[in-house]
Amino acid sequence: MEKLKPITIMGANASGKTGLAIRIAKEIGGEIISADSKQIFTKIGAGTAKPRGEWKKSEQGEKTYYVENIPYHFLDITDPLVTYDVGTYVRDAKKKMSEIQARGHVPIIAGGTGMYIQSFWNGLDKLPPANAEIRAELNLIATEKGRAALHAALETIDPETAKKIPVNNVQRVIRAIEISRLAGRPASKVWSGKFFSSLPVKEGKFIFLKWAKEQLQERIKERTLNNFDAWEKEIRQLLQEGYPQDCPGLRSLGYPEMIDYINGTHSKHDTVQLIVNVSMSYAKRQNTWFNRYKNIERYEFEQAEEYNLNLLSDKILAS
Repeated sequence: MEKLKPITIMGANASGKTGLAIRIAKEIGGEIISADSKQIFTKIGAGTAKPRGEWKKSEQGEKTYYVENIPYHFLDITDPLVTYDVGTYVRDAKKKMSEIQARGHVPIIAGGTGMYIQSFWNGLDKLPPANAEIRAELNLIATEKGRAALHAALETIDPETAKKIPVNNVQRVIRAIEISRLAGRPASKVWSGKFFSSLPVKEGKFIFLKWAKEQLQERIKERTLNNFDAWEKEIRQLLQEGYPQDCPGLRSLGYPEMIDYINGTHSKHDTVQLIVNVSMSYAKRQNTWFNRYKNIERYEFEQAEEYNLNLLSDKILAS
């Protein structure tokens, strides 16, 4: 492996990315850059499986989050009220990677937010900025008429883009309509297409962890049960502090279902199952996203015992 060649570890939620990243970082003197759009929030951790760590000063005197004595960047960096967009992530993460390399360390990007990883490596098109008025209007359509109606609106103005975005991915549907309106032409004509390019394997090592469906579901269920009480406590504290139920942080995966549980809508048993269901749906989308990269290293697990951190790390570093 070339010195300072970045490593990117991707996969669905609960696929073991964090554990592998930490193991490799310890082996080669690496620093981790999180590519998880929900672990960026402060005060939110139980439901996002944010690795436990502590803030302390680095050798450079900067306040840095450490997990098992490994610098772990882009965790706990923004308030749950704040929207942290992909453009900001790419700018900040590229700057951080340069700093890590300048220290003689290996950057290890780890996470399941495909848009973060794709945009980091292939760049972003220059697109119109978000428009609050348009977004409010489109969110209202999704709420009152349903996601299918919103998607139909996109299909009317940009059928090419509508084919690529699932009905349930409301945020991407809204953004595509927004771009089309602001640019005065379909979003598919605005995008350069580079966003859908393959990952540049000459610039880094790319690892995709993929589990059999049944095994992944068990891992997600186990994690949900183990974190349930802390998750409930975390949300109750945020609501007591005055955070709105629909703020960016509390829209994270599984949080709306937990809020319904706290409000008495569902039992604990039903809530766990609902969270497993939405998590598996998200995992399916993540795997679909990462499956399109045909030239990256893939490690697939049919049984739990196949996921051996030491053996996996050694195999990756030797390849």
